[in-house]
Amino acid sequence: MSEGRASGPGDAPRADRRGFLRLVTFAAGSVAALAAAVPFAGFILAPLRRRDAEVWRDIGAADGFAVGTTTRVTYPDPEPDPWSGVTVRNAAWLRREGPESFTAFSVFCTHTGCPVRWLEDAELFLCPCHGGAFDRSGGVASGP
Repeated sequence: MSEGRASGPGDAPRADRRGFLRLVTFAAGSVAALAAAVPFAGFILAPLRRRDAEVWRDIGAADGFAVGTTTRVTYPDPEPDPWSGVTVRNAAWLRREGPESFTAFSVFCTHTGCPVRWLEDAELFLCPCHGGAFDRSGGVASGP
């Protein structure tokens, strides 16, 4: 006969204290990590869900622009700083394509950010900073 304790129905193996504390620590750490991850994920993903409201600016009556012409227009900054007391004026190039069709272009070069000018005879936007030229649709015509 072998010596030792007899095993019976009340002698089920117990979880040792170290294993139990390991499990509790892991669970508490997981809850804390999740609690920190949710706001962080919201902060990272919020710009993907946010849509900026379109801001339309009045630049004049449509009759003031002849069909086929490109004109430089100015308008108030869509997001003025009310605390400064100054409203910045922005600019754009506006072309009237047809009776009800307009195309607007930024006044800034896509390469260096310098203000471009429109040459009516050549039908090109020219950048004085790097000599870039853009066609009437805004595509690169020449330059670096």
